[in-house]
Amino acid sequence: MLFLLALLVIILIIAFSSIKIVKQAEVYIIERLGKFYKVADAGLTIIIPFFDHVRSVVSLKQQTMDVPPQGVITKDNVTITIDTVVFYQITDPAKAVYEIQNLKKGIEYLAITTIRDIIGKMDLDETFSSRDGINTQLRVVLDEATDKWGCKVDRVEIKDITPPADIRDAMEKEMNAERNKRALILESEAERQSAITIAEGKKQASILEAEADRESKIRRAAGEAQAIKEVAEAKAKEIQMIYDAMKQADPNDKLVQLKSLEALEEVAKGEANKVFIPFEATSALASLGAMKEVLTDKKESKKETKKEEEKRSEN
Repeated sequence: MLFLLALLVIILIIAFSSIKIVKQAEVYIIERLGKFYKVADAGLTIIIPFFDHVRSVVSLKQQTMDVPPQGVITKDNVTITIDTVVFYQITDPAKAVYEIQNLKKGIEYLAITTIRDIIGKMDLDETFSSRDGINTQLRVVLDEATDKWGCKVDRVEIKDITPPADIRDAMEKEMNAERNKRALILESEAERQSAITIAEGKKQASILEAEADRESKIRRAAGEAQAIKEVAEAKAKEIQMIYDAMKQADPNDKLVQLKSLEALEEVAKGEANKVFIPFEATSALASLGAMKEVLTDKKESKKETKKEEEKRSEN
């Protein structure tokens, strides 16, 4: 009875040792008698106890590895500290186990040496502005070097670049000076633009004012010209009506002369100092002068006759 119990325990141990369940996204590297035998995928796997041995369990997931911060000297002799992370995935589990002693250490050392080589060819300012370029160069170099290890490097990211404290202070001062410079430039540009806008506004206002004044003068002159034209037309019509009326009345020379004198009288009442008499009116004036002389002679002769009569009566 004791023998059967011991035999059952041995059988259970052997069964437990021979049945392996591989998880999803993992593989088992199985050796037989110390030599690589097969790669067991996810699921149930049976091995022969005492002959087969699980050498390693390899994960097929994408993995991350933090590369310890490294002090690197730039081209302009500035020591900076770079912190890097590598994203990789095992594509050939057998190579990852048998081609290198420790895959993670290999990737770490390779990343450190590559970073020092790349950064050593750059200036300090270039390292801050060329992160994408550094990441790409690192990924290409690491991917080529780890291909024989059954590994694919998908991404390499620089998490942080830390310069020395004195360099940081100098960079902050330079940054502040640059910001102040840009602020002054923007302020002066704004003032210049404002002055230009104000000058343009004044210029436009002056142009509009001059155009309005010119338009006003033109319209005023046009109105005055129109008024003068209308007055002239009215006077012409009046003269024409008078002329037609006189023509229809068939006046004699005496009436024409009399009307001329009346017209001269109205003209003489004006504020002008000089009166220009038409040539046609001179004949009428001459006749009036002759009539005046005749009347004067008659009056003098009457006075003399009256005096003689008075003398005779006194005698």
